[in-house]
Amino acid sequence: MLVGSILLGLCVLELGLRALSGPQWLVEAPNLALRQRASTRLGGEGRVIHDDRLGFVPRPGFSSPHENYDERGFRRTPTSATGLAEPPILVVGDSFAHGDEVDDGEAWPALLQPLVGRRVVNAAMSGYGLDQTVLRAEIAAAEVRPAAIVLSFIADDSRRSEMKRVWGVEKPYFELVDGKLVERNIPVPPAPEPADTLDIWQRLLGWSVLVETTLERLGWWYEWMIDYARVLQPHEGERLACPLFERLSRLGVPTLVVAEHDPFVWRDPGRAAENRRISGALLKCAAAAGLPTLDLFDTIDAGVRRQGLQTIFRLAHPGPAGTALAARRIAEGLEKALEERHMPPR
Repeated sequence: MLVGSILLGLCVLELGLRALSGPQWLVEAPNLALRQRASTRLGGEGRVIHDDRLGFVPRPGFSSPHENYDERGFRRTPTSATGLAEPPILVVGDSFAHGDEVDDGEAWPALLQPLVGRRVVNAAMSGYGLDQTVLRAEIAAAEVRPAAIVLSFIADDSRRSEMKRVWGVEKPYFELVDGKLVERNIPVPPAPEPADTLDIWQRLLGWSVLVETTLERLGWWYEWMIDYARVLQPHEGERLACPLFERLSRLGVPTLVVAEHDPFVWRDPGRAAENRRISGALLKCAAAAGLPTLDLFDTIDAGVRRQGLQTIFRLAHPGPAGTALAARRIAEGLEKALEERHMPPR
């Protein structure tokens, strides 16, 4: 009787949540985890391609109303400024530096150009972990020979360094062996089909709105719905940060390391402390490697207090008001890096 009562209660909750979601959910029961994984994969198709070294990179020459890449796969940085100095500044990072949810000219790398009087190459890529970002910096720096590098990250980039697959696609990763970085999963294999990544529980319970809602409230939605394949222990990405930044410093290019912060830091106070702790740990590693650092939290927080969260951010990334704040603050941080190389920003 007890088991029957529990099962009946769960069924009532499931039906109630489905009714709240819309009448079609009372007659449809797709596997939600599989649908989300397929959607995530499709969201990147077209603008990204497989790469044996980095896992995935922007598609050279890709064009759309909001995102456009040049023939080398760098996001375009249109500006009305003229007479921009060379060599350029190289920007690497994840979706925040890439400029997800804003147009080419609204991403902060584009806005940075008139502020520093120097051309900017935006080599950032949505979804990268810190490990991929450092590898991207090495590859792109050899190509564009920049005057300086700006590496931007959010706290979640550390967690992505613990994975061999993110957003449904394979990636390289590093392990520490006798204190040295050893690269794994190279060459990076093709991405598996979304249906092949479900475990037995996702196959059995992936259709349940109740399960999805519960896991979302517990903060486990990404682990359940998005296709990540973990190969390192949690927080191992923080241990990898110090040798990764040491590796970056060996490029010999003035490099500013910037901590950005996603809107969930303001939407969920419970996550804010952990996000800021991770960001602080990564910035400490960068400083130990001799790299200048910049934490944008105070700048963005002041903007949120003055203009509101919905003005500074869109869904999950900064809107034009947020990217403008970031560009101005990063420009200030860059001046010191360029001066150390005797290259005035203008």
